[in-house]
Amino acid sequence: MPSINDLEIYAQENHVPIMMKTGIEFILELIRNQAYTRILELGTAIGYSAIRMAKLSTLIQIDTLENDPERAQLAIANIAAERLDTQIHVFAMDIAKFQTDRLYDLIFVDAAKAQYPRYMEQFRGNLAKGGVFVFDNLNFHGMVEDPSLTENKGTRQMIKKLRRFRETLMHDPDCLTQFYPEVGDGVAVVGLLRK
Repeated sequence: MPSINDLEIYAQENHVPIMMKTGIEFILELIRNQAYTRILELGTAIGYSAIRMAKLSTLIQIDTLENDPERAQLAIANIAAERLDTQIHVFAMDIAKFQTDRLYDLIFVDAAKAQYPRYMEQFRGNLAKGGVFVFDNLNFHGMVEDPSLTENKGTRQMIKKLRRFRETLMHDPDCLTQFYPEVGDGVAVVGLLRK
């Protein structure tokens, strides 16, 4: 059975993006403090963050989406090895095609960064009263603040979209946004004001 440490080492050696330690500790503390039990995760990867969240309480139920079939299968195996498959449900599919009428206390977004605005729009109706979105990687390794850190054209386009999304979150009157640039790779916690 792989330990949390094993998963962290595997992710590092195989270039699988998982949450930085301060980021995952932050989200675990948020779940504990608010007693969140219904979680939707966009971007399963190898199951690392879902496993960490599910281990907090047997009451926690997580639906998690992963577009990469190989990673989804690895996540399913890791989750089964931890005996958490009754708490964590992996959907190996394109996030855009996922539809549910379930309500979630926490919608954790750690998938395609350029799609963050679309994901928020897609799932805002699934956020329970008092629930929050949590977005990871809003600094994107410092590149959002300093685009000169990359020469890659595609990355620069994505960074522009992330910067625009960050600004939208901070100025949207329907959003209650707290941005923590020093946590992980930049984390935002976003509540929605109901009309």
